[in-house]
Amino acid sequence: MKFIVVGSSHGGYEAVRQILMSKPDADIQWYEKTNFISFLSCGMQTYLEGIAKHVNSISYATPEWAKKHGVHVFIQQEITKIDPKAHKVHVVDHKTGKERDESYDKLILSCGADPNKLPVPGSNLKGIYAMRGRDWAIKLKEATVNPAIKNVAIIGGGYIGIEAAEVFAKAGMHVTLIDRNKRLLGNYLDHEYTGMLTDEMETHNVNVQMEQSAAKFIGKNGHVTAVKSEMGTYPADLVIESAGIKPNTKWLKGVVDLTPRGLVKVDDYMQTSQPDIYCVGDATTVRYAPTGKTARIALATNARRGGRFAVMNALGAHKKVPAVSGSSALHVFSYQFASTGVKQDSAAHFGINAKSTFVVDTYRPKFVPNKAGNAKVYFKLTYDPQTMRVLGGQVMSKMNETGDINVISLAIQQHLTVMDLAYCDFFFQPGFDRPWNILNVVAQKALRENNK
Repeated sequence: MKFIVVGSSHGGYEAVRQILMSKPDADIQWYEKTNFISFLSCGMQTYLEGIAKHVNSISYATPEWAKKHGVHVFIQQEITKIDPKAHKVHVVDHKTGKERDESYDKLILSCGADPNKLPVPGSNLKGIYAMRGRDWAIKLKEATVNPAIKNVAIIGGGYIGIEAAEVFAKAGMHVTLIDRNKRLLGNYLDHEYTGMLTDEMETHNVNVQMEQSAAKFIGKNGHVTAVKSEMGTYPADLVIESAGIKPNTKWLKGVVDLTPRGLVKVDDYMQTSQPDIYCVGDATTVRYAPTGKTARIALATNARRGGRFAVMNALGAHKKVPAVSGSSALHVFSYQFASTGVKQDSAAHFGINAKSTFVVDTYRPKFVPNKAGNAKVYFKLTYDPQTMRVLGGQVMSKMNETGDINVISLAIQQHLTVMDLAYCDFFFQPGFDRPWNILNVVAQKALRENNK
């Protein structure tokens, strides 16, 4: 059996791994259109801040690893056309310019997404970067030590924008973060958190400008010098665009069914509208556990899970991909936060009647001083007020309490209630946590607030 896997990041890598585990005698062709396989953009901040020392280490796999396992890797070779009836793909070799056709039995697409390029005047100026992929990582690393760069403007206040702002603020530059939403990180956290994080950014020399977007890039001698929005003009020797992503699927139009937004339509088994063609990752939707409906949640975890299930189902397993809660985490200077499931401030968007309980407590017993590893913990639990089913959670602290969100994610997927959490058995040891785990604390408060 011959598999062709397109794309080498999270979804493509996991697809290859699953083929090796389930069908080790399969013929595997693995295609990557860039010059490096399996680069992980989600690990870029660690490289830019010097935690990971070499850019090539931010990767799942190497060509040598693939060759050792019998995988045929094709770097700088792009699949540009698919003939589903003939079970063939058209390949362009960007190194030689040659083209050829290859046959397949099963085709796994992990075509991913590309950064949005803002269609505004001045977008062709030099000094406008993205923060996705190995080539950009190398350019951004050089920028962090470039003495000519004193002002950096970040367009977009999602996870990538926050990471970029933190990198360049730590590098000693003045950063302006411009975002069109009302609240920083409002897609991930409720208002109790976003205000604190905005203050944290401002404290670290990041000028946060909300409810505006880039209307024009101003330049001199062909290089960007400022960003103009509806509300002001901000100096910028470097601009980083992080205003969302778009699926890399134009080349699939007319081959597989797409949504109006260009996402590949897949069923519960990751199969597209064509037999023997599967698609995973940022170019698809997933089933959202709190609602049971599909949603676009572009996370590495979803891509990896999809890669595994696509291969299992291509081999006849007929296993539905589990619904997900949309769990994610990030640090913003001294704070670390994580969230999953439904947020109170966005529940209406999903047509959900939700209620939440918010608590502020400590990471360890109060007799443990802050300097010995104690800090405030802010936890918010969201649930259905009628059934008390757990729908979501958010946590933030200057200590690492983010792992508790994995418990909430499991609670959502298993349809647990607030009562289930209120007296759930968690360990206690003063060197690690508090007598009642923060999950117990917030759930017990929720029961009291609802007279349960």
